Amino acid sequence: MAKDMSFTFSDTIAGYIDHFDSSRRVLQLHTADDRKFEVSLAGGPSAELVRNLEEPYIDASSHIDEMLSPGRFLFAYGVHYPENEARFEAKRLVFLGRGAEDYRFEEGGWWVKQIESLADFYKRAQFGDGPVDFAEYRTQLRLGGDKTASHVQETDTISRLVYGMASAYLLTGKDEYLEVAERGTEYLRKHMRVVDSEEDVTYWYHGIRVDGDSERKLFTSEFSDDYDAIPMYEQIYALAGPIQTYRITGDVRIKNDADATVRLFDKFFYDAELGGYYSHIDPILFSASHESLGENRERKNWNSVGDHAPAYLINLYLATGDQKYADFLEYTFDTIAERFPDYKNSPFVQERFFRDWSHDTAHSWQQNRAVVGHNLKIAWNLMRMNSLKAKPAYEELARQIGQLMPEVGSDQQRGGWYDVVERLKAEGEEHFRFAWHDRKAWWQQEQAILAYLILFGTVGGEDFLREARQAESFYNAFFLDHDEGAVYFNVLASGTPYLLGTERLKGSHSMSMYHSAELCYLAAVYNNLLINGQDMDFHFKPDPSDLPGRILRVSPDLLPAGSVKIASVEIDGQEHTEFDADALTVTLPDVSERVKVKVRLHPVTSGKENR
Repeated sequence: MAKDMSFTFSDTIAGYIDHFDSSRRVLQLHTADDRKFEVSLAGGPSAELVRNLEEPYIDASSHIDEMLSPGRFLFAYGVHYPENEARFEAKRLVFLGRGAEDYRFEEGGWWVKQIESLADFYKRAQFGDGPVDFAEYRTQLRLGGDKTASHVQETDTISRLVYGMASAYLLTGKDEYLEVAERGTEYLRKHMRVVDSEEDVTYWYHGIRVDGDSERKLFTSEFSDDYDAIPMYEQIYALAGPIQTYRITGDVRIKNDADATVRLFDKFFYDAELGGYYSHIDPILFSASHESLGENRERKNWNSVGDHAPAYLINLYLATGDQKYADFLEYTFDTIAERFPDYKNSPFVQERFFRDWSHDTAHSWQQNRAVVGHNLKIAWNLMRMNSLKAKPAYEELARQIGQLMPEVGSDQQRGGWYDVVERLKAEGEEHFRFAWHDRKAWWQQEQAILAYLILFGTVGGEDFLREARQAESFYNAFFLDHDEGAVYFNVLASGTPYLLGTERLKGSHSMSMYHSAELCYLAAVYNNLLINGQDMDFHFKPDPSDLPGRILRVSPDLLPAGSVKIASVEIDGQEHTEFDADALTVTLPDVSERVKVKVRLHPVTSGKENR
């Protein structure tokens, strides 16, 4: 800290306690990158225990001294004063658990409770106390869930809401969440889906503009990056919610839609000569080469090549076990492992390409910049795929990303993960510059949490566990909106919510329950089943006659073979014994009506053995 500064400023320190001198009221901390800080508690800071959504404030101010034990991780928010040597005076402390080694988000029900609160917020915001009518759905939601004047219903944001509600049902079995997911899926099929029988494909409108009882279809994207084109990622994310719903219901119509959309990808987006998928096609000829696409002409990127896996393809494989989806996944990750690393030039992967796979470093806003969360997303999904078909290239790249990213993409003083940074350092500088700001987005925290949880849960390593806990700590301490509900879009570097422009919204082109629910669902799976050795319940509601052989597949994610087994099954509240515990499949009764299935999964091995 510079000694000649002449101004005060507030900031946050995320650190591990080295020593507390109670007589001087001075706390000694070290940060994730092992920098030492002295924090004065002489001003009598408040203290609290991190809390979940809909939990009351938990005051710990009268327990500060006894909780300041060496090794504990905590957040100290306070003021830097320019007196003598720079002094940091704490005004607020946030503890992550009651004991020094406790982290509340590792409690078995933490993430389940959080997804329930998210689902209740979005259900109330979109439909109030009335019936679930998607004609009332709006893309934009204000901070408290109120609707804006905008009447555009974007296909992808409906799909993302559907994903969140389906995930909430998987974890809770509450029928009101499944009702939203199923009605949303039907609305997408009726209003946003186009079945082209001549080409034998399905594609999806960008959305519809609602005006009273009439609606106008929006064929091409209205988002500035993709204007007047059909972007691959919008087609991909149109499947996210329906496929998560398909895992619960087995509705064959959803699978047929997915297969027809994949045929669209292979017929019009796939580059048969040089491999990979184009990012955009034009709306008239369905060509990736048309001049009307401008700078999106014959381009490939992370979204078009890799986003298939997390958005719908892994879940489609989990629901079916179909080898063709496994093959598509393998092709996806082989392409990522071959094309995306660029470690001779940068610690960050390359995300945008020309047709011949040469690097596109001047495209639109991205230029030669890195989206931190995309790097982490690649590591997370490589480790998922590695459980399906292990390859040295997958694990090696995932480990490399996991090891490199903290130093270049995270805030090692305050905690949390940054947004977009330059891929190359400016000459003579030590840090990768921020593209626009040092704010932190909710979805990038999700990628960090899931990447490090699955890395630790599958390959071990104390460093990976520490990164996972630090990321979970920052997210749960600063992103949960305890006043209005749900989570904030962005926070400042210090963790203070940033509430301007579209970043003030709880619903927008970019936000609609998807990432926050995906985080809850998979953080629960990884924390409980891979790391902490705790049983979990999952809920399904299929019609047995829709499932080949009446076989329901219940694996919650792509997990290491043999790491989880079925402990018990209930159907309509009654014990059911026809299941293969190791294959994670349940043989349903021969009935012609839907049944409610509750499956308890038991971890066979856990990350505790890696510590």
